[in-house]
Order: sequence, then C-alpha cells, then structure tokens
Amino acid sequence: MAISGGDFGCQIDGSCPTGSSKLPLNSFGMGGGDGEGQMKHFAQSNGMNMFRLPISWQFLVNNNLGGTLDASNFAKYDKLVQTCLTTGAYCMIDIHNFARWNGGIIGQGGPTDEQFVSLWRQLATKYADTEKVVFELMNEPHHLDVQIWAATCQKVITAIREAGAVSQMILLPGSNFDSAATLVSPEGGAEALMALTNPDGSTGNLLLDVHKYLDNDNSGTHAECVTNNINAFQQVADFLRRMGRKGLVSETGAPPSAPECMTQFCEQNAFINRNSDVFVGLVGWAAGSFDTSYLLSMTPSRNNGRFENNALATKCFIGTWKETPEDVKPGNGTVVSSTTGSATALPSATGTSTIGNGTSTATGSSIPTGSGIQDILTALNILLSK
Repeated sequence: MAISGGDFGCQIDGSCPTGSSKLPLNSFGMGGGDGEGQMKHFAQSNGMNMFRLPISWQFLVNNNLGGTLDASNFAKYDKLVQTCLTTGAYCMIDIHNFARWNGGIIGQGGPTDEQFVSLWRQLATKYADTEKVVFELMNEPHHLDVQIWAATCQKVITAIREAGAVSQMILLPGSNFDSAATLVSPEGGAEALMALTNPDGSTGNLLLDVHKYLDNDNSGTHAECVTNNINAFQQVADFLRRMGRKGLVSETGAPPSAPECMTQFCEQNAFINRNSDVFVGLVGWAAGSFDTSYLLSMTPSRNNGRFENNALATKCFIGTWKETPEDVKPGNGTVVSSTTGSATALPSATGTSTIGNGTSTATGSSIPTGSGIQDILTALNILLSK
C-alpha cells in the first residue's frame, strides 16, 4: 500500500514545493496522517508486507540540487522508513519527481546524471545493510528520450550496488507515466530497461516497474472507469515471459464509490494475481495522509478506535489475493518483490497484499556480493499496496 504524503504538492513537471509535503507522521507529532497506525493495521490485520513511501527529491536535499541529504528533512523521512520497517514489511523509497526537477528532465537538459546518481548513492549508502528497503528509481517518467533515460538508470544501478546495497530490489520505470498500456512499445522503453544490469552483468533483483489506472486517460483523476486493463497487463506479462524477467505493479487504484470501478478493479487485480509468475507484487494507491474522501482513497477509517478498510481495499485488493487459487497465489513456492502497499511476502516479512509467486527477480545470476534477495524471496511472500 502506498503510504503517501511526502509527495504532496509534486507536479508532473517535477516541481515539488517542500512546504506542501505532509509526511504521515501524525503519531510522532509531525502532522500528516497516521502512517504508523495504518501500516501496523495493514500488516497485522491484512497481512500486507510492503509499503511504498513517496517523497520528493527537493525535500530530501532541501532544494539544494546535487547537494547532500538535508539532515533535518532526511531524519523525518527516515523516521517514516524506520516506522515501516518495524512492521516487518518491505519499505519502498519512491522518488516522486517524474524524472524531473522543476521542469528540467534528468540527463536531458535538466539535472545532470551525476546529480541524480548522487542522490541515489547517498540513499543506498544509508540503507545498504537494510535488506527490506526497496529502491524505486523514479515515479512515472514521461515525455523524454527513453534510450537516454535507460542509460541514466544504468548509472544509478551501478552506483547503488557499488555503495554496498547489493541485494535490494531496484524498480526500473519506463516513460509515458510508466503505463502498462505502452511499456512494451518503443515509447515505453521496457526493452531498453531490461537490458540494464548489475555491475557483474547479472540482472538479479532488477524489476520492471509498472503503473496503470482505469480511467480514460490513465491519470487516476476521473471518477469513471473505462477498462479493467487486462489487455494491457497481458501484453506486459507476455513480454516479461519472453524476456525471462519479472515486474512489479507499484501503483494502481480506482474510485471506491463507482460500481463499475469496483468490478473492473477487482477483475484487474485478480488477473495480476493469476499471473504472479511474472508480476511479483501489486501496490495500491493510496493511504497515508490522504483523507478518506480522496477520489482514490484506500485510507482506512477509524471506528471506536479501530481501523476499518473501505470496500475497495477489502474486496478488490485484499479479497482478490485471498481468492487466488493456491497453486498460483503469490507467496506459494518462490516469491517475488513488491512496493509500498500490497504485495507478496518475502523472507522475513509478515503481511499479505496481493501478488507474487515464481522466482523472485529475474533469470540470471544473483548480485555479486551479499546474500541476494533471490534466496530470501524463495522463502517468503510479499504483499504490496500502493
């Protein structure tokens, strides 16, 4: 499940006013939603074992492009990460900048590759010994040269591994807002991203990042749903099988109040779960600092001091995972990876979420040094919720 708030104020041009951020740290007197309570609820009551924690690049460096992590701001974000880790879940770092900084595209006239690499090198160094941190390189790149973007991502992968984070999952996002409908096209860039490697030439724990909404322009901003996305996800599944690789659906959601959305969202998630040999996790959008009235809210409400999920989360997110046949349910046999939110379970993680059975990452040798998530995943199941 996505535990949002750190991304508040971010626009698709990569402008993210730091004053708009509302990290869900209410229980620590820092404002925002009750991320701590929500994550404990989702993990303990629903079995979720992965949470996606969006944050802006500007917040982490306090608007100092290319600078070091700001001590005060990073301490706040790390508080959220550590709170997530106490649940036993996997915790996804999501840089929510759309491959941009204040309008400029990374490596394509905006921030330099080295400035972006510097950010991830610092984060990887901080969490190098934390197996359950997942690195989502960027939220929803768009309108860029995907070949140049893939080359940028290769530099980041190399920096992360060389910083000592040798076994964590890394999610690789394509262009056109990482949409499942276009990922496998030249515009989307899935083929270029699947050519990227760890420093030793292996592809272990390098997963294709996948997003998709159900409205007419894939924006997740409309109250009407027009598709269950099965054709789009079938196309991505076929591609991943052909490549011998894995993907993780790290963002998807639907309005909980529209009957057709309930039907189509359930159909979509059931399909993803049935294809858990290639889709290792499913993350729902969103909870955290979002109010329960937000269009795509899966924020649980409080009733007599207890959290209660809405119908969408109960039926289409948690329910579709529980109803998946045991022989293909994520978490049976080898496992997978996931992001903030529902997913399949991993080695020492508790939770339920929605996806993932099959080998943990991709075919190919495991990452050079370190235990490697592949072995860990074989013993677990991860659940994701956007």
